[in-house]
Amino acid sequence: MTAEYDGQVTEASTTVETGRKAPRGRIDKRQAILDAAFTVFARQGYANACVKEIAAEANVAKPTVYNHLNDKANLFRQAVQIAADEATAQNLTAVERLSSPGDDLHAALASVAQALLLCYGSEQSLALRRLLYAEVARFPDLLDTVQGQGADRITEAMADRLARLTLSGRLNATDPVQAAEQFLALLTGPMEMRSRYGTQQIPAAELNSMAEAAVDTFLKAFGPAPDAPENAT
Repeated sequence: MTAEYDGQVTEASTTVETGRKAPRGRIDKRQAILDAAFTVFARQGYANACVKEIAAEANVAKPTVYNHLNDKANLFRQAVQIAADEATAQNLTAVERLSSPGDDLHAALASVAQALLLCYGSEQSLALRRLLYAEVARFPDLLDTVQGQGADRITEAMADRLARLTLSGRLNATDPVQAAEQFLALLTGPMEMRSRYGTQQIPAAELNSMAEAAVDTFLKAFGPAPDAPENAT
């Protein structure tokens, strides 16, 4: 199906909010606005950012921003939510590496740890955390949403992979959720401190060292008993 928009015939698709057919160009423009909003909010902070600047960043007219997102607060919520969803997807992809750990469990866990730290240390993730820290009092509901849809999903995915490793005798994790929380905390704790709460990048070599240290500590706590072969079935 096609629809006419801004004088052009474009492919239409269904919007989430209304279920009606919306021109593809409108959806793309909304995404451009949200991308621009996150960029401006990350650079200026919520209080100092203005819709006019966001419109300029997105290369649209200021009224267009309001037509798509209603107001500045909704714009902020939507922009942060999308950034959080993207970060969550990247983290889940990293965790998925444990679906085929191979014979060297330490190497498999280190690979996951390194991938997660790269996700945590990306400019988008650093900017996202800075915004959440700065605006948690103004948008407490957003923090709950990001926590529930992001961090909890990552913990659950990690717990699932660790549970499979425990069933195969390669780990001694009686509570996979707790083990997952501990594994992630061994990564995020040092990351927060060394990045100065998301205000500076960490060199790749240092990230690798952090990953190795986290895995060493994790396996001391949750590795198989000394008399149990790692790859027992």
